[in-house]
Amino acid sequence: MIDQENLIKLTRQLIRIPSENPPGNEYRIACFVKTFLADLGLKPKIYEFKKNRSNVVAILKGKDKNRSLLVTPHLDTVPAGRNWRFPPFAARLHNGRIYGRGASDDKGNLAVLLEVIKSLVEENQILSYNLILTATADEETGSTFGLIPLLDRGILKPQAALILDADEFKIIVVQKGLLHIKVRLKGKSAHGAYPWKGTNAIDLALEALSGIKSHKFSYKRNPFLRPPTINIGKIAGGDKVNMVADWCEFELDFRFLPGMSATRIIQDIRRAINNYTREFRVEIMAAQPPAQIDCRHPLVKYLKNSMAAHKIKPKISGCEGATVLSFFQRRNIPAVATGFSCSGCAHSSNEYIKVDYLYNGAKILEDFLKNFRFDKPL
Repeated sequence: MIDQENLIKLTRQLIRIPSENPPGNEYRIACFVKTFLADLGLKPKIYEFKKNRSNVVAILKGKDKNRSLLVTPHLDTVPAGRNWRFPPFAARLHNGRIYGRGASDDKGNLAVLLEVIKSLVEENQILSYNLILTATADEETGSTFGLIPLLDRGILKPQAALILDADEFKIIVVQKGLLHIKVRLKGKSAHGAYPWKGTNAIDLALEALSGIKSHKFSYKRNPFLRPPTINIGKIAGGDKVNMVADWCEFELDFRFLPGMSATRIIQDIRRAINNYTREFRVEIMAAQPPAQIDCRHPLVKYLKNSMAAHKIKPKISGCEGATVLSFFQRRNIPAVATGFSCSGCAHSSNEYIKVDYLYNGAKILEDFLKNFRFDKPL
C-alpha cells in the first residue's frame, strides 16, 4: 500500500542530496538509493564509468525469469542556479507542493518508484516478470556515464523499458531526432577599409544561414509532434573589427521527425551552403535518431488502463526534445516515457512537484507493474 507521508518524506530526502550536473557527482544519492533498496531485501549494485558518476541497478525477481521490464528515472539534476523563493536544497513543503532542485526532474519520479517497490515488497507481491530498477547518472548531459554504457556493456538487457522522466501523466510514444552540426566557412582577409579586396566569411555565413532557414525539408507530419525545427545556437567569426573576417563558424540544432533521414538533412545543408561558397567544412557534433512506438504496444495499453483506473485521463504525447528513448530504440528495445512531474518546472527556479501528483503517480505505477504483461499489441 502506498504511504503518502512516507512518499513525501522520501522526496524531500532525495532533494536534500545535491546531485548537480555539471559538475556531476551522483555518489551520495546513489548510496542513499542503494541503502533503501538493500533494506527491502534487494541486492542493488553501483556501477561507475567515471569516479563518483554512480548508477544503481537492482532486480525484483518475478515469475518469468526470461522476461524483464526496466524502469528508470535519473539521479542527476541541472545546476541549482539563482532566484529561488526557497533554498533549492531545503525541500520546503508549502501549499501541497515540495520545492527544490530536482523536485520534478527527476527526484519526485525516483521517489515514486522507490515507494512503489517498498509497497510491492511489503505485500509480498510477485510480478509476472523480472523488474529491473535502474537509477542513472549523467542524463542531463547525454548519459555518457549512465544509461549508454549500461546498455552497451550488456549490464542491462531488458525486453521493454519504462522511463520515468515526463510530466503531467503523459505517455510519450514518439520523440524527435537530434542533429547538432558545426559549420566553419573560410574567407579571405583584408584591411577593413578595403573590404572589396577580401572575402568576408561572416557575410557568407549570414547568406548560408538564410539559405538553410528557407530550405523546405521533406517530411511527413506526425500527429504528436510539431514540424521539424532549426535553431542557430552559436555563431563566431573574425579576429578584429578593422579586418575582413577570413573565418566564421556557426552551430545548428536540428530536431527532425520519424521518417526523416539524418544523412539526407546533412546533404541538404551542404547543398544550401554550396550556393554561396565551396570553402566550408561540416562537423557532426551529436546525432540521435527519432524514437517511436506503436500506440497499441502493451506498454502503452497497460499504462492507459492504470491511469484510467485511477481517474487520470491518459495523454498520449510526443516529445520535441531528445530523451533516453532513442538509446533503447537503437537496440530494438520497446520503450515509452511517463512521469508525474509538473509542467514547466524542470530546469526552472522554484522547481516543485505537487504532493497529489506524487501520490496518484505512485498508485498508477504500482497498478501498472502489477498488471503489465508481455502480450502482443492489440
